[in-house]
Amino acid sequence: MKRALVACLIAGAAVLVTAAPAAAHNALISSDPKDKSSLDAGPSSVTLTFDQDVQGGQGINTISVVDANGGHYEVAGDPTIKDNAVSAKVNALGKAGQYKIGYRILSADGHPVSGELTFTLTKDGTGTPTTPASPDTASGSDGSSNGLPIWVWIVGAVVLLGGGVFFALRGGGGAKA
Repeated sequence: MKRALVACLIAGAAVLVTAAPAAAHNALISSDPKDKSSLDAGPSSVTLTFDQDVQGGQGINTISVVDANGGHYEVAGDPTIKDNAVSAKVNALGKAGQYKIGYRILSADGHPVSGELTFTLTKDGTGTPTTPASPDTASGSDGSSNGLPIWVWIVGAVVLLGGGVFFALRGGGGAKA
C-alpha cells in the first residue's frame, strides 16, 4: 500500500513538473500600424488581427492609444470586430513621440488576451489627449482574474487520483466467496 501511495506521489510530481501551459489563446499576428513603426501622421484607426476569431460584446474588448505622458487618443466606445480583426477609431494625435497601443480582447476560447504595441509619431499632430472612459482602459485590465491557474486543476486531479488509488488498495471491503 505504501508503494502505491509513493507511486501516486511520484506520478503527481511528474505531472506538475512536465505540465505545459495551454496554447489555445489567440495570438496577435499583425497590426496597423505595425509594432515599432514610425509614422509621419497619426492613424485614423488601429486594427489588430489575431490568429483566431475574437468574441464580441459590449464592454468586452478594448483598444487604447496613449502618448508618453499618459494622454489618451482612442475614440470612446467599443472596438469593431470582424472575425479575427479588432479595430478602433483614433482621434488626431498630439506631439511627436512614442505612442502605445494597449489591447485586451476576449479570445475564441473565452480567455482574455492583452498586450501592447508601440509606434513613433515623427511629426506633431493637431490633437489633444482626452480622458479615458474608464481608468482601466490604459492598462488593458478590468481588475478581474483570468480564472484559476492550471496548476490548481492539476493538483486537484492528482489528489483525486491518489485518493481513489488509496481507497481501492485499502481493500474492497466486500464479501469474499
